[in-house]
Amino acid sequence: QVQLVESGGGLVQPGGSLGLSCAASGSIFTIYGMGWYRQASGKQRELVAAVTRAGSTNYADSVKGRFTISRDNASNRVYLQMNILKPDDTAVYYCNAVTNEFGYRRDYWGQGTQVTVSA
Repeated sequence: QVQLVESGGGLVQPGGSLGLSCAASGSIFTIYGMGWYRQASGKQRELVAAVTRAGSTNYADSVKGRFTISRDNASNRVYLQMNILKPDDTAVYYCNAVTNEFGYRRDYWGQGTQVTVSA
């Protein structure tokens, strides 16, 4: 079983910055993709950003230019730097890791961390 442990999150003012970190452990299979999802109250869970082992990234339109995702393959860590935060960024953020196990895709999730943007 893969364990994902997140750190970061908290309360910040609009326009402020916050960094999230996630460390994956216990995987005996290669983690192909890592990313961050978020779910705000009354909304569906959505992809915020994802990164492949090769460094290819994908961002939600709402965070492009403000958020940066990065990854350390050797340590199986993924980071999300969030800048110019807006109240609409308020959500529970979840770390995600994807493996291929005997030809089957497996998704693993962190416990979630609350990010609140408010004056």
